[in-house]
Amino acid sequence: MKPNQIKRLSRLYQRQFPMNGNYTNEQARELAELTTDIGRQLGLIVDRQGKVVLVLVGDNRSIYIPELPRTRMASGRLRGLRLLHTHLGEETLSQEDLMDMVFLRLDSVTAINVVEGFPETAQAAHLLPPNPDEKSYEIFSPVRWDRMELDLGQIVEALEDEFSRQLDARDIGTEENRVLLVSVDKTSRPVQELSLEELAELADTAGLKAAGTMIQRVRKQNPKFIMGKGKLAELEVKALQANASVIIFDQELSPTQIRNLAEITERKILDRTQLILDIFAQHATSASGKLQVEMAQLKYTLPRLVGKNRAMSRLMGGIGGRGPGETKLEIDRRRANERLTRLKNELKQVRKRRTQTRERRAKAGLPIVSLVGYTNAGKSTLLNTLTQSKVLAEDKLFATLDPTSRRIRFPQEREVVLTDTVGFIRRLPPDLKEAFRATLEELESADLLVLVCDASHPEVEEQVEAVRAILREMDLDEIPAILVLNKWDQLDEDSRETMQNVFPEGIPAVAVDRPTLEPVVNAILERLG
Repeated sequence: MKPNQIKRLSRLYQRQFPMNGNYTNEQARELAELTTDIGRQLGLIVDRQGKVVLVLVGDNRSIYIPELPRTRMASGRLRGLRLLHTHLGEETLSQEDLMDMVFLRLDSVTAINVVEGFPETAQAAHLLPPNPDEKSYEIFSPVRWDRMELDLGQIVEALEDEFSRQLDARDIGTEENRVLLVSVDKTSRPVQELSLEELAELADTAGLKAAGTMIQRVRKQNPKFIMGKGKLAELEVKALQANASVIIFDQELSPTQIRNLAEITERKILDRTQLILDIFAQHATSASGKLQVEMAQLKYTLPRLVGKNRAMSRLMGGIGGRGPGETKLEIDRRRANERLTRLKNELKQVRKRRTQTRERRAKAGLPIVSLVGYTNAGKSTLLNTLTQSKVLAEDKLFATLDPTSRRIRFPQEREVVLTDTVGFIRRLPPDLKEAFRATLEELESADLLVLVCDASHPEVEEQVEAVRAILREMDLDEIPAILVLNKWDQLDEDSRETMQNVFPEGIPAVAVDRPTLEPVVNAILERLG
């Protein structure tokens, strides 16, 4: 550009734009003249006091908006900035304009069409709070440039009041705890909905509140963002409307997808695996449990240790030169690998000690009965009721992580060891499955497995199959097993009949009600001989 053009552009920083209006007629004419002179689109980022924060110069078809100041960036608030820019020719607000408004959370966007050096029409749009029509934004019809009479200040003030009012009405905790749950998968919508219900339970266990959900059925996941750009814009609007500071995906995300999503949404991005690892980290109490969780987290994190730019290359390389030039990234990786090796050795010792404990039990001649089942099926409650123990039992997923064994004497002068194990879950992260081998090895020495299921759960059949599949993977399906249909009291007569048809071998029970467990005890004694 010519020095004179640059000077005229710099003067735009001195202009004071209307706080409630959009622009004055003189300002519109000045922008039109400048745009025509340089043959490119112009953009102004204006704050709520009417001051110009940025002057942007694009090409003849678009403008590029760099990273904006992060002021007012609470999850449920607009950024406090608006975009005013010019279009060369008779063009309405483009999809790119609307995407910029969504992803940058701008107060509004206005485009002035410039034809033959003069402003001709203008069009504006702004984001919307939650509404019955599920619209993301309001687009106003184009008007003559000198008849743009929108009171943007008043509109934005009303918008933020509505955002705040709806969030207050929901009363869903602090902003840091609000999460948006997302599923992008090939499976049908009903299947995804059920999976998101489980994800919501996982989020609740982690101390988070599900503020909304979003489902997309795709043939193939986008390798860059997992979803397309249009759906990504809808996701951003939903997160804004729900005031969610965290977005949790039901699918496992690649390191690239997590990084790209975090950059474009400016929110914390988690996937199902990270959420489960976080729950395990919160609930692990024993030394071995903490070791297992840390190992799983390291295995998950290691491939995700990536540099933020390509400038992090080594200053020196080759034999004798690697040390002084090692980057922080390489040091982090090496330390993680060293820690991983130490953890594996410590877990070997844990397994060795548990093996010795099991051998002592075997010498004592005590049969071992292991409780297995889907997470939150009622295994710990059953153990507490039968043995009068006080093992932690909560209506949450993964309340029990460490194996707990209790000796129990039955009326027939028969003693057995009853062991509670970590709950199973579908799509258990592979690293976590390996890390918890030491926990699940308790099952290998069991004489009998008691598979406890939540008979009242809408997906009870899938949960029982998931547990049996994991037992098959671990070559434990040869061990004799009985099935307990827990929470029987929560079923009506029709549901009970259905359950007995689906699981004819199942034993109805209520884990909190000791008398209902008599058939379970009799079945255990009968199978043990």
